[in-house]
Amino acid sequence: MKVSIVAIGNSKGVRIPKSILEQCNFNNEAELEVENKKIVIRPVKKKIREGWDKAFKVMHERKEDTLLLDDSLDIEMKNWEW
Repeated sequence: MKVSIVAIGNSKGVRIPKSILEQCNFNNEAELEVENKKIVIRPVKKKIREGWDKAFKVMHERKEDTLLLDDSLDIEMKNWEW
C-alpha cells in the first residue's frame, strides 16, 4: 500500500488506515525505531495490572479500600434466587 508523506509542523508523517491499526492492536501509543534503514512501528504493550500495587497502596492510605457490598449476605435465606 502506498501512502503519502505529509507535513506535520516541522516534521513529516504518514496516515495509517484505521483497519491496519486495528489489525495490529494499536491504541494511543506506538514504539518507533529504525532497523536496517527501515522504519518499524510497533504497538505499545502494557503489562497486565501494571501500577495496581501502587494504586492499592494509595487507596489503603486514604482509607478508600472498604467493601462496597455487604459480604455478610446469607444466601441460604428464604426467597433467595440465583
